[in-house]
Amino acid sequence: MLAVRARAPGARAVSAPIVIEPRFRGPPESANGGYACGRIAVELGLPVAVRLLAPPPLATTLALREDGQRNRWLLLDGERPVAEARPAGVAIDVPAPPSHEAAVEAARRCPGLVHHPLPTCFVCGPQRAPGDGLRIFAGPVEGRPLVAAPWVPDDSLADGRGRVRPEFVWAALDCPGFFAAPLGGSLALLGELAARIEGSVLPGERCVVIGWPVASEGRKHRTGTAVFAADGRLVARAEATWVVLRQA
Repeated sequence: MLAVRARAPGARAVSAPIVIEPRFRGPPESANGGYACGRIAVELGLPVAVRLLAPPPLATTLALREDGQRNRWLLLDGERPVAEARPAGVAIDVPAPPSHEAAVEAARRCPGLVHHPLPTCFVCGPQRAPGDGLRIFAGPVEGRPLVAAPWVPDDSLADGRGRVRPEFVWAALDCPGFFAAPLGGSLALLGELAARIEGSVLPGERCVVIGWPVASEGRKHRTGTAVFAADGRLVARAEATWVVLRQA
């Protein structure tokens, strides 16, 4: 059970209220973890690691507040902490990506296309229509210990300069880590995500997203993910912790 922490004395709002629209869901009633983490990172404008303390609710006004005593920021649903962000860099080494053609082939082997625990997930849900969900179906790459998928961002993901907004790059870095983790059929949820955005991509660009296992300890699995542009540039890298749900 998650402990509810009281707001620190003197904590103050650091951004406008955050509302996560139902389009950006992971589970049916809560936000996709990577997107929620990305919204926090964009609001702070800092390299951070975001730990999810509770499922981020949809269509709800959330407040991002600074806790200067502990060098962190809390995303609050009323007085209930939903997420905690702290300053962090990402120095994880990134494997070379497969070709776009190899990523297309790997995506055909994505286990989520056969059975998906969250089929309407914004990032990897096969029931999301093109142009609505990201439809990143990461599957195993033959002969390599990683998963990969193509990603062609939709026009609706663009910012005012015509580039894909960074919170959607954070979202793309989320679910491939799930498929890279050695879960053995168990269900796991994102516990923490730290990302480093190093460039940008354009809507319609033929990107490649990869994921690979890093380490496992008990119910926790660490994975790495990365997004590459059409010309092979590394656009973003991330390190995540996935926590296997306890059996009922």
